[in-house]
Amino acid sequence: MLFRAILTSIAVAASGLVTPFAMPVALAQASNASTAAGDSVILEMNQAYKRGDKKRLSALLPQARGHALEPWAAYWELRARLDEAPMAEVQDFFTRYAGSYQEDRLRNDLLLLMGQRRDWTNFAALHPSFRMGDDREVRCYALLIEHIGKVSDVTAEVRRLWLSIREADDGCTTAADRLISEKKMQPEDAWRKARLAMENNRPRVARKAVEMVAPEVSNQIDEINSNAARYLTSRVTAAARVRKELVLLALIKMAASDPGAAALQLENKWGPQLTAEERNWGWGTIGKQAANRLSPDALAHFAKVSKDADLTDDMLGWKVRAALRAGSTPRWPLVKEAIQAMSAEARQDSTWIYWNARALLATAKNEADKAEATKMLEGIAGMRGFYEQLAQEDLGRRITLPAKPAVLTADEMAAARQNLGLNRGLYAILIGLRSEGVREWNYATNLHTPGGMNDRELLAAADFACQREVWDRCINTSERTRGVIDVEQRFPMPFHDAVLKRTAEIGLDPAYVYGLIRQESRFIMDARSGVGASGLMQVMPATARWTAKKIGLNNFTQDQITDRDTNIAIGTGYLKLVLDDFQGSMPLAAAAYNAGPGRPRNWRNGPMLEAAIWAENVPFSETRDYVKKVLSNTVVYSALITRQPQSLKGRLGTIGPREGAAPENKDLP
Repeated sequence: MLFRAILTSIAVAASGLVTPFAMPVALAQASNASTAAGDSVILEMNQAYKRGDKKRLSALLPQARGHALEPWAAYWELRARLDEAPMAEVQDFFTRYAGSYQEDRLRNDLLLLMGQRRDWTNFAALHPSFRMGDDREVRCYALLIEHIGKVSDVTAEVRRLWLSIREADDGCTTAADRLISEKKMQPEDAWRKARLAMENNRPRVARKAVEMVAPEVSNQIDEINSNAARYLTSRVTAAARVRKELVLLALIKMAASDPGAAALQLENKWGPQLTAEERNWGWGTIGKQAANRLSPDALAHFAKVSKDADLTDDMLGWKVRAALRAGSTPRWPLVKEAIQAMSAEARQDSTWIYWNARALLATAKNEADKAEATKMLEGIAGMRGFYEQLAQEDLGRRITLPAKPAVLTADEMAAARQNLGLNRGLYAILIGLRSEGVREWNYATNLHTPGGMNDRELLAAADFACQREVWDRCINTSERTRGVIDVEQRFPMPFHDAVLKRTAEIGLDPAYVYGLIRQESRFIMDARSGVGASGLMQVMPATARWTAKKIGLNNFTQDQITDRDTNIAIGTGYLKLVLDDFQGSMPLAAAAYNAGPGRPRNWRNGPMLEAAIWAENVPFSETRDYVKKVLSNTVVYSALITRQPQSLKGRLGTIGPREGAAPENKDLP
């Protein structure tokens, strides 16, 4: 029924088009190309594309003509041989599939190819037609062309893009190299890139940056990456600029595995030989790595930084975390000092707005300071996320649901259901091409028109996905609205009866379970993570087997893990065991569910902390984000289920070393 409805929508939308791929209304009666056999052709072509099998793609393409996903089939076939395809054929593709995601996707691919070939004339002619505009490498090529043509000063944007990209790419690297060689960018930019790359364990990127300004020593990057301690031991002095930077790169590499040893090297040997800025960067890196390990030495390292403005936003974020965790009372002056040193962009993050406001309140000297802090909290307060909810409560208000937006009109819903890109996206998802379907859907909602869909269009598109039970597109699309919030769209409750029945049986808060599922899988029943977790509640195979035995689920086999009821039974069973082991602490249990129980057992050792401070100090960025989202999701789901005002703080509590004599469940996987 879902396929037939989507095919009908595609047919109706396409019947008014004049492009050659417009399909007749007969699609509504499921034409031959839209049968299971037609879908099989599309799926086979997808596999052939992944293998790079050009001959098979060309042989299958005629069988895909007229299928709802014909644009994908044609894209795969042409993309596989784009480097040798005549431009006339490429232009025919652009004309045939004009306005589609696949047309602009191929244009993106062609622009990258032209950039790699340094075909600036054809690149400049094609680039204005590129609608998505979201490829940073393409943007760097375009900026380089502007520079070559002396159209404008592109230095600041090239620097920003190059420094923000972790992996090496040709576009931004080429643009930066050109600007550095012409002294539009400075050697300091290349060394900064090398430092960031070394910190992120990208030695190839670091070497490429060093080659731009000191090619004669670029081979030493491999030596540093292989054994930073040996490199530092084998050197005695660092008088010249290049040697100083190489020493700093070695200290950065050493700090990643042993911040204490790096601190000794910087303090006792290299500090006096480096510039103040280089020392500050070194101590900032060491402080960050120590803070990430929850070391009590972190603040002592940060204290040796003479100028916070020399640190990156990432280092300053870890300085804030270390200051928050410093004891039973956070070091509020340090919190405020570090946040104020962040870039303007970073200071707009709700995380740092919240903690800046808390620091200002704690150190307020007068009513003006208190008023400023209150204004900060008011600026983010609401139900949208973790810190927004905390701000709401700090202002003395509980979390409540916003008013529901006006009901979608028939015309608004019809426009979404007749949108060709949305329909193709859903169709692709429903036949198993989730990655392709998500990309086409996101293009239709975010990129097809400048600025993307407006709020009403987004609500209608989200409703379309909700009605087709494609929950991840429903949620993610609804979350893009800016002026209105449809809470029931953003926080749907599929499988309502199954979840409530199971949670009632084992004594779990259904809102907590829904909050976790929403974060784990977006309610995709066959979801599978890169590490092998499966199903709605993303259960690992070994955990599933262990839990099945614990909860008496006899005759469990691994192929049952994506079955809805089985996955819910095992996932909730494990969550209940974890929650009990952590004495009812929802933040600790969420961290354990994501990262395994052993890690949060270690992370809780230290001073007694507000759970919000503890969560912000979780060393793994994925788990830190996960805990905050699961808890804020839980609050919203509780408000939806009970229709009563809610408290996030009431679910957070405090976290410190394990209390009492209750033994830990060491068997928990």
